[in-house]
Amino acid sequence: MLLKSSDVKNFAQKYLIACTTMLMPLTTAMAAENTVSLRLSAGSSFQSKNDIQTPNSAEGTRFSLFDAAGEGPAAATRLELNWQYKPRHNLRIMLAPLTFEETIEFEQPVAFAGVTYSANQPLEASYQFNSWRVGYHYSVIENNNFNLQLGGTLKVRDAEIRLDQGATASSDDDLGLVPLLYVAGKYQINDNWILGADLDGLAGGPGRAIDIGVTLDYQFADRFRLGADLRILEGGADVEQVFNFAQFNSLALALSAVF
Repeated sequence: MLLKSSDVKNFAQKYLIACTTMLMPLTTAMAAENTVSLRLSAGSSFQSKNDIQTPNSAEGTRFSLFDAAGEGPAAATRLELNWQYKPRHNLRIMLAPLTFEETIEFEQPVAFAGVTYSANQPLEASYQFNSWRVGYHYSVIENNNFNLQLGGTLKVRDAEIRLDQGATASSDDDLGLVPLLYVAGKYQINDNWILGADLDGLAGGPGRAIDIGVTLDYQFADRFRLGADLRILEGGADVEQVFNFAQFNSLALALSAVF
């Protein structure tokens, strides 16, 4: 496994406490006038593809972190806040950290970020792909049973790939802004069950970013729902500095509240 169970538990607890502490005063202030919903999910993420080359030239070796490290799992947490500040108009904040760590070995020497790593010798591999997003969406359809929302998202991509072998280490990091299209829908199956789906995504040029999820929620109280999330995060870039395309599949339990 990429993370020990104790590491997952400690990470999730610290992350959820920190996020809740930061956002609760904000949700209280906004809810005084408008509708605010908060969704917190925690579960496991499994990689099904992760091809890497840095630099993306003859000076770098293309390798598969999936082949070397396996599928996982790693901790998957996600905190999403939606503020309907006036009818049909919504603002959204989403926080989703993701880090894989594993001890691996390569069958052949690998050149990565200016350093060559020996074959058949253990090394520590770390893959970080944190996603912080803010966006706006408009409810195109809004009735008792169905809601369809369209909008845009500005994503802060906080990524780093790092290899360590003894005293040797190198990394490739990337902190940048990515604009995405946003589509989401919810269908009220009956008084208690709600089926939802959402997509943040954009493709074109040297890369793509796709984040698609399906949710099923059970409303057990007036303002609270318990549910499950199935999510696929896929994408990457093919540029001079780096080649990296990866896919992560996540399954999580979620708790939602409306203020």
